[in-house]
Amino acid sequence: MNIIIVGRRHGESRNIKLTSAVKHLVLGLLFALPMAMGAAGYWLAERLSGDMALAPDAAKAWERDLVEQREELQALRHSAEQEMAALTVRLAEIQSRVMRLDAVGERLVDSAGLHPDEFDFAAAPSVGGPIAAPESNYLVPEISEAIQQLADRITSREQQLEVLDDLFAAQKFSEDTFVAGRPITKGWMSSRYGYRADPFTGRSAWHAGVDFAGKDGSDIVSVAAGVVTYSGDRYGYGNLVEVNHGNGYTTRYAHCKEIKVAVGDIVRKGDVVALMGSTGRSTGPHVHFEVYKNGRTVDPAAYIHRRPR
Repeated sequence: MNIIIVGRRHGESRNIKLTSAVKHLVLGLLFALPMAMGAAGYWLAERLSGDMALAPDAAKAWERDLVEQREELQALRHSAEQEMAALTVRLAEIQSRVMRLDAVGERLVDSAGLHPDEFDFAAAPSVGGPIAAPESNYLVPEISEAIQQLADRITSREQQLEVLDDLFAAQKFSEDTFVAGRPITKGWMSSRYGYRADPFTGRSAWHAGVDFAGKDGSDIVSVAAGVVTYSGDRYGYGNLVEVNHGNGYTTRYAHCKEIKVAVGDIVRKGDVVALMGSTGRSTGPHVHFEVYKNGRTVDPAAYIHRRPR
């Protein structure tokens, strides 16, 4: 068998003569190559078909994982929303309790007679200090735990302030209902309690109160807190105001020019109940002041400079 090789230049050629052994080897390779290529193609097709069979299962598994993750995320979001709603309600409750504490504090300030600038519950407390390094072992508490601790402290403060409020209220009520002081803001005592010469007849007559003379139309004030039990004209008294102070005490304010209160009104110590005048059996602007204890008149002079024990 001869193989002719033609060159590119000048038409040159070469003859190669193959031996019988080489000829059989070449023919064997020519027959084996297609068979090898076919086997390789079949193997590759099998692998590709196997991979394509696994792909749908993997996709389904990934889809299931994705659905589960979405459900977990939704559950976490729902739980967070519920916790946030609960914290919002708790915070609103604490805010309302703080407002009640402020109200109690303001009543205490008023009961104690403190100046608003000295202790103002409406303003945030003034605080300060140098910057300090935080402790290394300090752990930030959970927000729900911190809110609960704050609520517990507020409950304790509420109880303490309520006790103080009750004590102050009882003390103030006792002081307010304590019959003492003068029934006028300006004026002077013109007639005392007891027997005296009647200004109209000149004869000795019993005078059941004391008289305070002053300017016509000046204020007449209650000497203690109480309830108005009479308001109007009465024979001999002219325009009269009667106040019941409890504990068996009653006071009367007579000859008023104008009455400022009505029956059933609650008056405090120092409230204006009438204006000074000369109505009824009177010789000029003044107030006739009487004090009754358990239904009997007593000398008002004993109560004008009276002090609580």
